Amino acid sequence: MTQHASPLEAHLGYWLRLVSNHVSRRFARQVEAADVTVAEWVVLRALFDHEALQPSMLSATLGLTRGAISKLADRLEKKSLLARYVKENDRRTQGLSLTATGRALVPKLAALADDNDAAFFAVLPAKDRATLHAILRKLADQHDLTQSPID
Repeated sequence: MTQHASPLEAHLGYWLRLVSNHVSRRFARQVEAADVTVAEWVVLRALFDHEALQPSMLSATLGLTRGAISKLADRLEKKSLLARYVKENDRRTQGLSLTATGRALVPKLAALADDNDAAFFAVLPAKDRATLHAILRKLADQHDLTQSPID
């Protein structure tokens, strides 16, 4: 009896992974030129919208473990892009905030992310890009997905 196996190309997941891998690799090369990893960029970008965040809040927002946040914070602190602080009235409460250097870097990295999206998705008409975005958001919402863990 001959068994049937559908080809890889028949699966949406195959195409999503293929495109995602190439989009991600190109962006990784771009941010590495600024001595930042994609995971570090994600943390920097999340902190950009806030004066400061507790690691637990950042962990929940990004879908990363607290251990991953701690490691990323250590690396970003060594690069002088992030600072840790302790609340005066509660020494147990630690927070993370961007340094002036980190805050200045985020818009530059965001421009790289925008350029990276344009390089891959500009081939699609604006209506198709909007539809693709809506479909991916719908899938993420339907399956209660948060940001995928980046370590």
